[in-house]
Amino acid sequence: MGHRKIIQSFVSFGFMAVLAAWASDNEPAEVLAGERSESAASKWGNYNGEPVTKWNADGRTMTLLTELRYTDPQGFVWIAPIGSVVDGASIPRYLWSIMGGPFEGKYRNASVLHDVAYGQHNRPWQDCDRMFYYAMRCSGVSVVEAKSMFYALYKFGHHWKFPIKRAKPVKFEGQLVARAEQIPRAIPVNPEQINEARDWIRSADPSLDQIEQRADAEAW
Repeated sequence: MGHRKIIQSFVSFGFMAVLAAWASDNEPAEVLAGERSESAASKWGNYNGEPVTKWNADGRTMTLLTELRYTDPQGFVWIAPIGSVVDGASIPRYLWSIMGGPFEGKYRNASVLHDVAYGQHNRPWQDCDRMFYYAMRCSGVSVVEAKSMFYALYKFGHHWKFPIKRAKPVKFEGQLVARAEQIPRAIPVNPEQINEARDWIRSADPSLDQIEQRADAEAW
């Protein structure tokens, strides 16, 4: 009798195992899609909050009425606090024709964060531009457009000197830079270079490091 119970228990366990395997093989597509969406979101970071703005009397700038937070893939939190004044100036105006305006559509959140980061000078400009790329991708901007924007900002953006660059001290004219300062240069945007870079990005899908290397190697 005891032997029979053992056999019945074994059969029952085997049957449950078969059912579990069948359920796993026939898991609904919606669940898998949700899992993929979650992993994609974490790959590019995530937002906390939604920017609400009001136009200022000058008709050119906007004031942020709500806080916007973005956590990048490295876990660093970028904050655009309430009261921040943004105008899209951190993005060369020529690029507006490519993206349709810095505060339109999928670029909006990334543009707000980039404007604030460029105004604060609390981080190296290289980190701010990378944040802009990741934030764009998190908002659904295509890889070609996001990398093209990243190239253009790295090449023609309004940069500044910073005492720490990629965790290493930086010297300027023989001395360590004591604080963030505007770099006294004006590099005109070259549409031909941007178009060539976009074609290269579309065909080669380079990494951000490779894009930086190309921009550094090109003549001014």
